Amino acid sequence: MNGATLLIIDDDPVFNGVLCRALSRRGYSVNCAHAAAEALALAEQEQPELIVLDLNLAGDSGLALVAPLKRSCPKSRIVVLTGYASIATAVEAIKLGATHYLAKPVGIDELLAAFNTGAAELENAAANPPPSKPLTVERMEWEHIQRVMFDNDGNISATARALQMHRRTLQRKLGKRPAKE
Repeated sequence: MNGATLLIIDDDPVFNGVLCRALSRRGYSVNCAHAAAEALALAEQEQPELIVLDLNLAGDSGLALVAPLKRSCPKSRIVVLTGYASIATAVEAIKLGATHYLAKPVGIDELLAAFNTGAAELENAAANPPPSKPLTVERMEWEHIQRVMFDNDGNISATARALQMHRRTLQRKLGKRPAKE
C-alpha cells in the first residue's frame, strides 16, 4: 500500500499534523483536512484510496461524513478513530460503510493494519465471535449512555432527559474516559 493516497480528517491540528508526517515518511501521499467541507472537497478532488476519519469533528459527528465520502470515493477504505469508543458508534460506522473503527491512542502500524481488514476477515470474525465475557457495570452504563446519546443526535440535554439524569451529572460522566471492558 506504500504510495497510496491518504486523507486524514481530524479537527485537532497537532494530532492531524503528527499523523500526516508519520504516514508521509512511510511513503504515502497524504492530504489533511480539519473540517467536513474541506474534507469533502479534498476527497472529491484527490480520490484517496484510504481515509482516516475522526469521530468528533469540532463537536460534530464524523459519522455524518462516512456516507458522503463513500459516495464521492466509492473505492476508498475508511477507518474511523475516536477517543471515546462505544459499541453503538462502532456498529453505526461499519453500517455506514467504514472499513474499521479504532479507539485512540492508536499506533501507525495498527492504523495501517486496519485498512487491510478485508470483508472475509470481518465475516470470519462474525462467524467466530470471541468467548463471551460479561461487561462490567461501569462499561454497560457507558455503552447505554452512548447509545442514548446517539439516538438523540449528540444532544446532551435531550440525552439527560431520556436517561432521567441531571444534565451536569451526564456531562461529568461523559468527561471521563470509558470504563474498561
